[in-house]
Amino acid sequence: MVLLSTSDPSGIAYIQTMNLDGESNLKTRYARQETNKLVLDGTIFSGVITCEQPNRNIYEFTANLEIKGQRFPLSQSNIILRGCQLKNTESAIGIVVYAGQETKAMLNSAMSPAKRSRLETYMNRETLWLSVFLLIMCLVVAIGMGLWLNRHKSQLDTLPYYRKIYFEKKKFGKKYKYYGIPMETFFSFLSSIIVFQIMIPISLYITMELVRLGQSYFMIGDRHMYDSNSKSRFQCRSLNINEDLGQIRYVFSDKTGTLTENKMEFRKASVWGKHYGSTLSVDGSRDTNIGAEDVLEGRRKWKLKSEITPDFELLKLLHKDLSGEERIAAHEFFLTLAACNTVVPIPTQSPSSSDTDTTLGASYGIINYQGESPDEQALVSAASAYGYTLFERTSGHIVVDVNGEKLRLDVLGLHEFDSVRKRMSVVIRFPNDTVKVLVKGADTSMFSILKKDHPDDDHTKHATQSHLNEYSSEGLRTLVVASRDLTGEELVEWQCMYEDASTSLTDRSIKLRQTAALIECDLTLLGATAIEDKLQEGVPEAIESLRQAGIKVWVLTGDKQETAISIGLSCKLLTADMEQIIINGNSESECRKLLCDAKAKFCVKSANSSDQIAKWIKNTESDYLEIPLGTKLSSLQQQHAGQEEGASFGPLALIIDGNSLVYILEKDLESELFDLATSCRVVLCCRVAPLQKAGIVDLIKCRSDDMTLAIGDGANDVSMIQMADVGVGICGQEGRQAVMASDFAMGQFRFLKRLLLVHGHWNYQRIGYLVLYNFYRNAVFVLMLFWYILFTAFSTTSALTDWSSVFYSVLYTSLPTIVVGIMDKDLSHKTLLKYPKLYAAGHRQESYNMSLFWITMLDMLWQSLVLFYVPLFTYRNSSIDIWSMGSLWTIAVVILVNMHLAMDIQRWVFITHMSLWGSIIVTYGCMVVLDSIPVFPNYGTIFHLAKSPAYWLSILLIIVVGLLPRFVLKVLQQIFWPSDIQIAREAEILRKRRRFFGPKPDQISS
Repeated sequence: MVLLSTSDPSGIAYIQTMNLDGESNLKTRYARQETNKLVLDGTIFSGVITCEQPNRNIYEFTANLEIKGQRFPLSQSNIILRGCQLKNTESAIGIVVYAGQETKAMLNSAMSPAKRSRLETYMNRETLWLSVFLLIMCLVVAIGMGLWLNRHKSQLDTLPYYRKIYFEKKKFGKKYKYYGIPMETFFSFLSSIIVFQIMIPISLYITMELVRLGQSYFMIGDRHMYDSNSKSRFQCRSLNINEDLGQIRYVFSDKTGTLTENKMEFRKASVWGKHYGSTLSVDGSRDTNIGAEDVLEGRRKWKLKSEITPDFELLKLLHKDLSGEERIAAHEFFLTLAACNTVVPIPTQSPSSSDTDTTLGASYGIINYQGESPDEQALVSAASAYGYTLFERTSGHIVVDVNGEKLRLDVLGLHEFDSVRKRMSVVIRFPNDTVKVLVKGADTSMFSILKKDHPDDDHTKHATQSHLNEYSSEGLRTLVVASRDLTGEELVEWQCMYEDASTSLTDRSIKLRQTAALIECDLTLLGATAIEDKLQEGVPEAIESLRQAGIKVWVLTGDKQETAISIGLSCKLLTADMEQIIINGNSESECRKLLCDAKAKFCVKSANSSDQIAKWIKNTESDYLEIPLGTKLSSLQQQHAGQEEGASFGPLALIIDGNSLVYILEKDLESELFDLATSCRVVLCCRVAPLQKAGIVDLIKCRSDDMTLAIGDGANDVSMIQMADVGVGICGQEGRQAVMASDFAMGQFRFLKRLLLVHGHWNYQRIGYLVLYNFYRNAVFVLMLFWYILFTAFSTTSALTDWSSVFYSVLYTSLPTIVVGIMDKDLSHKTLLKYPKLYAAGHRQESYNMSLFWITMLDMLWQSLVLFYVPLFTYRNSSIDIWSMGSLWTIAVVILVNMHLAMDIQRWVFITHMSLWGSIIVTYGCMVVLDSIPVFPNYGTIFHLAKSPAYWLSILLIIVVGLLPRFVLKVLQQIFWPSDIQIAREAEILRKRRRFFGPKPDQISS
């Protein structure tokens, strides 16, 4: 709906877009002053709105409004979308331009791109193998049937229970039709498919979804992943990639709001080439700057409520008479901070707990600043702390309280920040008709548009650049502030271009960018700001644990290089022993040279790397897992295989900027970057755009088989999150776009450690075993029937009742599979967190691989033979009927597969016992009920069989003989070839036994 007027005389409406994009902060929308005045005056008017075609972009709107022959531009700030809520606004009047399915809310109702887990892809491959086995078995039965019919075709008229060429109707009551050997062979093939169809584990997909649902329930309920600050729980937004969490090789992380808190605090400033700022004293407390508050109190009627400690020297400068270059520069510097933004001041009369609130005098009450960017809120609060309080904002003007005096500034135009320009500017007219353009932005985009060839400006520029480097080295976020006066001719030229660009229905953003370039030039440098964004709790420890787990952490940030390096050092992503390879190229040829030089240097290092493996193993052996049972050399070698080959000269860290990535990702240099980046322990990408983040992730996905995970908190991370195999959103300060686009969401980066090392490991181990077990469970049942059909002259009849065939995978054996898939744990969470290297089991695909599949199939083949032949030999001289033999096979196969499962269960709990042993009891109960129905052909068979000792002996022999090879193999493996998981598990058991059987405290004291 396009706003025409609101209950506010200035035409402002406050909205909340929580239902649309998840952001809880208030946003402002403006009615055009022309329409707002007409509505308030009660004037009847007509007009035409011409807008763009319906699209999904909720952050842009391009339209024009024509009234009385005049054309006015409409943008995102003039429209309220479906799903928004009015806040602090009594009413709003507007014109609906999109409705129904054409609204942006409906066009964005589609979910994030569907993802399929890596293990499920492999499972589909093995399912094709099972389909081949099914086809082969059906062909064997069909061909065997044809050969048998050809051999006994002269005896068909005398063989009972077979379709005859012709029978007398009087004798048999019906005709039996014989179709000939070819058709009988074909019918046999189709019948075999029906009998053996359980070989294809269709129910496995349903079982996996139920297991994933149960796993998600426990992940959501994990109290260790609950963020008390934001009161947010862990969220599972995708249920089909739980197991991928156990195989992650690369983590791509945003910095701001992901590694840091995204709670911006103004710390330092450089004004006219001079450094100012509150600092920390030696004991960690902030300098009080005695006298600062006295200065403020003497010049205004309000006092601060924020935590910003003003710099006393800067305050004294600001409260001098408005004369002198330094004083004027300081004035315009803070005026730019207060005016060049989209922050909205909301006056209230009740106290607020917000850190950005400012307490005014009795006539003002409280002003609460609302903005889409925490950086802007911090800068506006800083300006307020120094006496420049943003008091009012409309679409046409702003009011700034300068030390108690209201200054009304007309807003002639606003060029919002975009990722191309990397700056923001506002054109304002002062009460004395002076027109200025106020600009703030990244240093890389600002220094190139400053006024040149002026000695004083050069001095200020060099001093400011030095301060920026200093701030960046301390990990502070920096912005450059500049301004210039506009002449009358420049203003007229800009206004004409601005009006044309603003009313354009095509390429409006490009035209506005070109218009901004007209005034964003020859600027006078005013200074720079430094904002602190603290690291989140537990980030260094989480990164170190991920690194020990064999996971490479890459940081992709929009901050400048020095800031990113400083944060990398503080979070232990970068270490002092790392050799940094910096790629900062301004052309394709320069980037190529830098990459080739770095690769050549790396190759020199790798020449001596073979001697380092033994040394590395020797140094690592002592502390690897710290398990008393020892460690394995092969495991250590596998761990080292993923490390960079240049270990002889220390680990490598690649640092590359977004400008270089423009040439590398769009040219034929991707392979060079891939080779170099994957050889480094750490990759740090600075000044990258959102699409470049996605390009880096895609580079790894396309050129390797490694699993990728992307984690971020802002809208600029959405493309990266959706590109990665697993996307994780952080519930942060920059809205919820990342959460809405993610597969999983959490409140803090440190929870990623537990998500991957604990839940990822458990989920991968459970799902991997679940798939193999279901393949085995269905195949052993089918192979048993296959041997029976071969033994009965390819008759395609089953000794089992139809009910037994249906209940086998639905009732008799399904529940234990689901329970184990949800509840089983090979190791405790404490052990998995203590020894991150255990996560490498997922990298080595120890729970599911092709070798395990074929071993499982061989085991299944042996057990199916035992199932068929043990009862056959036991009753070879008896008169047992087919239904009795079928009853024996039914209970035997159910007990066998459940005992097979019991051998592999590693954590027995009450529900595990109930499901497994209860399934066997339920099987017996169902057989008793079904065998008690007289109309069924198997009536009474279970009662006769249970009286025979041979029945129980057969079941016992089937279990012992069937599982013996598996038992022997497991024992040999655990004794001679134990895995890391087995070593850690045995250490866990030993620790529990020591605690349980250890001496009592009184015995120790004695």
